[in-house]
Amino acid sequence: MLYYKYYFMKALLEALQPGEKDWELAQSLDPTRLPAHIAIIMDGNGRWAGQRRLPRVAGHKAGIGPVRQTVETCARLGVKVLTLYAFSIENWKRPRAEVETLWRLLRFYLRQELPDLQKNDIRLQAIGRLEALPPQVRRELDSVVDATSANRGLVVNLAINYGGRAEIVDALNAILDMARIEGSIGSLKLDEEMISTNLYTASCPDPDLLIRTSGEMRISNFLLWQIAYAELYVTGTLWPDFTRTDLLQAVLEYQKRDRRYGGLSGAKAAQTNGSEEARGETLIEVLGPS
Repeated sequence: MLYYKYYFMKALLEALQPGEKDWELAQSLDPTRLPAHIAIIMDGNGRWAGQRRLPRVAGHKAGIGPVRQTVETCARLGVKVLTLYAFSIENWKRPRAEVETLWRLLRFYLRQELPDLQKNDIRLQAIGRLEALPPQVRRELDSVVDATSANRGLVVNLAINYGGRAEIVDALNAILDMARIEGSIGSLKLDEEMISTNLYTASCPDPDLLIRTSGEMRISNFLLWQIAYAELYVTGTLWPDFTRTDLLQAVLEYQKRDRRYGGLSGAKAAQTNGSEEARGETLIEVLGPS
């Protein structure tokens, strides 16, 4: 397992130039303490466009590049799951022209990125109330999800027509429907595991790190159940300006946090367990000189 983690870190370093900021940041990361699941609220497209006196759609177009680079970096790091908040249930309230532009951009992204997704063994999934999407968008989305379903690398969840409360409601209704079919509704007793296994993200670990761009200090109805113990990282960077540097800084900050889950601190646990990871070989020691 340790070799697997160092292998991905080496792949990232080989894609960077020694001495540049991203290389130094990557060199500072502990490959044994990377988040398995990163979730991102991609916010600030409209503000980015407004600052440049451009239409809001220009901000959405500019946001495609950071999506591509974030997916690539997470794949190189060896992150298992990346969940991106692409379109919320509340976004339908926006002007019709803007919403239609978002659908066109999504279709463009799907067509453009499929070859790279396949090349890099990335599996695309979609979460949300997908039945409400325009038929053509749904067909293209389903096509890419199906085409990448056998890939075994990074899982990218696109949250589309998504809402955290709606997801919990849908999970509870699924449980009730199954109980009715099985004739066990009279004895049905809910627990956390039952709800978790009926969420859109049932096949994924819960997020370890939640990143929000644009500086807003709110969760915006995103993965409400799953982020119970996630580390929150808010940056003032607007999404179109979000770079690999921003992502690596967020992961580095995550690694500085002491995740206790109600138990002992990491330092005390390391003293108690004396685990292999707590002994802390450096990246240079494992990989050797570049």
